[in-house]
Amino acid sequence: MVSRSYSNLLDLATGAADQAPAPAALGALRRRLPRVVTTSGLIDDSPASPSTPSPAPRPRTIVVANQLPIRSHRPASPSEPWTFSWDEDSLLRHLHHSSSPSMEFIYIGCLRDDIPPADQDAVAQALLETHNCVPAFLPPEIAARYYHGFCKQHLWPLFHYMLPLSPDLGGRFDRALWQAYVSANKIFADKVLEVINPDDDFVWVHDYHLMVLPTFLRKRFNRIKLGFFLHSPFPSSEIYKTLPVREELLRALLNSDLIGFHTFDYARHFLSCCGRMLGLSYESKRGHICLEYYGRTVSIKILPVGVHMEQLKTVLALPETEAKVAELMEMYSGKGRVVMLGVDDMDIFKGISLKLLAMEELLKQHPEWRGKLVLVQVANPARGRGRDVAEVQAETYAMVRRINEAHGAPGYEPVVLIEQPLQFYERVAYYVIAEVCLVTAVRDGMNLIPYEYIVSRQGNEMLDRMLRQGKPEEKKSMLVVSEFIGCSPSLSGAIRVNPWNIEAVADAMESALVLPENEKRMRHDKHYRYVSTHDVAYWANSFLQDLERTCKDHANRRCWGIGFGLRFRVVSLDLSFRKLALENILMAYRRAKTRAILLDYDGTLMPQAINKSPSEKSVEILNSLCRDKNNVVYLCSGYDRRTLHEWFPCEKLGIAAEHGYFLRTQRDAEWKTCVNAADCSWKQIAEPVMCLYRETTDGSTIEDRETLLVWNYEDADPDFGSCQAKELVDHLESVLANEPVSVKTTPHSVEVKPQGVSKGLVARRMLASMQERDQCPDFVLCIGDDRSDEDMFQLITAAAGGDSLASTAEVFACTVGRKPSKAKYYLDDATEVVRLMQGLAYVSEELALTNPAEEDEDSLWE
Repeated sequence: MVSRSYSNLLDLATGAADQAPAPAALGALRRRLPRVVTTSGLIDDSPASPSTPSPAPRPRTIVVANQLPIRSHRPASPSEPWTFSWDEDSLLRHLHHSSSPSMEFIYIGCLRDDIPPADQDAVAQALLETHNCVPAFLPPEIAARYYHGFCKQHLWPLFHYMLPLSPDLGGRFDRALWQAYVSANKIFADKVLEVINPDDDFVWVHDYHLMVLPTFLRKRFNRIKLGFFLHSPFPSSEIYKTLPVREELLRALLNSDLIGFHTFDYARHFLSCCGRMLGLSYESKRGHICLEYYGRTVSIKILPVGVHMEQLKTVLALPETEAKVAELMEMYSGKGRVVMLGVDDMDIFKGISLKLLAMEELLKQHPEWRGKLVLVQVANPARGRGRDVAEVQAETYAMVRRINEAHGAPGYEPVVLIEQPLQFYERVAYYVIAEVCLVTAVRDGMNLIPYEYIVSRQGNEMLDRMLRQGKPEEKKSMLVVSEFIGCSPSLSGAIRVNPWNIEAVADAMESALVLPENEKRMRHDKHYRYVSTHDVAYWANSFLQDLERTCKDHANRRCWGIGFGLRFRVVSLDLSFRKLALENILMAYRRAKTRAILLDYDGTLMPQAINKSPSEKSVEILNSLCRDKNNVVYLCSGYDRRTLHEWFPCEKLGIAAEHGYFLRTQRDAEWKTCVNAADCSWKQIAEPVMCLYRETTDGSTIEDRETLLVWNYEDADPDFGSCQAKELVDHLESVLANEPVSVKTTPHSVEVKPQGVSKGLVARRMLASMQERDQCPDFVLCIGDDRSDEDMFQLITAAAGGDSLASTAEVFACTVGRKPSKAKYYLDDATEVVRLMQGLAYVSEELALTNPAEEDEDSLWE
């Protein structure tokens, strides 16, 4: 249901709605409305004082998540209104406390409570006016299938490495649940569109519940400033590719400008999926990892979230916390007990049972700890539901009972299980008195429990006196953490364990207890310095700064959308980089008197395919162009001259083989070299090195041409092939350092060729020869698809306005595919190139019929 209180912002701003919001809210909305020009002239937002400049609006971020950082309070009677308060434990709420005071936040998400339809309008208006929150009310049938269905039955288990091998393990893929997920994301998108000012606002989307939301927003506003942060793990490509909608989710995420992950492993898995499933490659630009996606730069951010330091310090200073600490010290320390603490949700991935098994093993191996060591396990309610949660609970109860019966004594229970929800100050009190914090999750996105524990152990003066710590340097803490949680890489002083190795976990627990006091203090100090400086404020500000940096060039790009449904994406190009219009180039071609045409072959005239030979159609088109006496047509390729001679039986076609080393002006002319004849003795050094990499890289091949050696890994594993290519380049540059050759990388290959050889040299030779004949072209067309063609683009673009071209020359440097290039034009693929060349050939034939054929002229080439 769309809330009437803010469903039509234009009505609200003009006062046409039945129930307008309060004046303060109305003013805020009016300031955010994009202005629309209806008449010529300047627009003034303050008609009462047109000469007074209006202040710049505050920067604003729209935070979108599955749940609002709000606690709802149900009214005692139907006549009373709902009331709301901030959920101070919510990460999203901490963004407001942590960011710059000038930053304004609007929150969009669901409420935890089901609001009756009759109350939704009033609730929406109240939340917008009092808390800057916009609730998304999902229909009950969509809400259940969206959250408990697709999110919790498919995405959450898969992202935690659980494959749906049977109906009991996550459940089979259900298309109806996927459709509900998409529908829910569309509702969230509608809420964003109701309040956004796309020219100024930033949008920050959180977590796997809203992974397709970026597509809906990008489709509506091509230049939207959009960031996404994933708070869960991202699985390896071998796991992720089992998802039937894998490409839709990847493409949706790539409609963001900035994608954030907690650890490099999660980011690496995402990048690997993009490479293997979408064919995208990434690179590092000044320390930032970037993907090029249809001309847009998508940045990858790697930064673990932190804790809210001020909130923790405030809670530590509460009288309730001090009283609870005193109570717990009397309960445990007063009886000579050492507390080891675990705080986990009661779900299958938190490893509670593994922790209990390790505790049991510790008590067996070290009976001296019986009667002294107590494991306090705080078990928070599971966020999901289902049979697996019930099984975890039953297993936990049984193990606690067994351990206490086997190793307990009157007045002593080795394991204390706390199931009832604890207040935050109560949890902090347990942190304060615990000597060791133990986290054995088998997979977890981040887990802030260790961070909270470290800050709590730092304490304050009052707690120091209670714990009998006279000096700050005496503060200590010990952590035993799983290798499979997001915070593990940042806690270098923790004892990291494989939670599946029960004996190793038990040994780590015992080591944490008996470690020298000085060592404990040093580890605590190291951890506290990191946690206190990398808190939630640092995380939020760093993310928003990177988002602003990534989006700063949006206004300087031309954008348009392509694709349908969830395959929608935006093409973003430089303002001077545009598609080559067929009608424009045909008109220029028709006007021209002398034309120069330079064409690449593989990937330009011929799409990338197994069969590399040209089609009869392509050969006939080239013949038609060459028959035009006003044309000089040249084909530049990396293939050897023998192959090109067989493929193209065109009498007047000039050919440059092996990237321009060999040159021939027409079919019956002799081959010449563009540079001094090369000594190819370097092949004896390079070929054994390439053979080594061919043998160790399955699917790779070697092509031995006259002056060129190519190692091709097009059919190899993309990640391994790319890694091997980098190693091969380093290896070849090392062994060939004293040889007159250059080592170049191209997509899916590594080439070694003589120095000075380039396609740009071919273009220079062609233009120079035409100039000597006083045949300076007034039409130049150059088309290529990869890095080797950039030299041609650069040369002919620089030649415009020079002596080698006519003063009225029209130059068309065109690359194949939308990508950064020195060319000013592009065509989408080889099919469009062939269509263009066919059009040019048709014009030549038409002109030949209009003007009687002249006698054959001498070649323009010497």
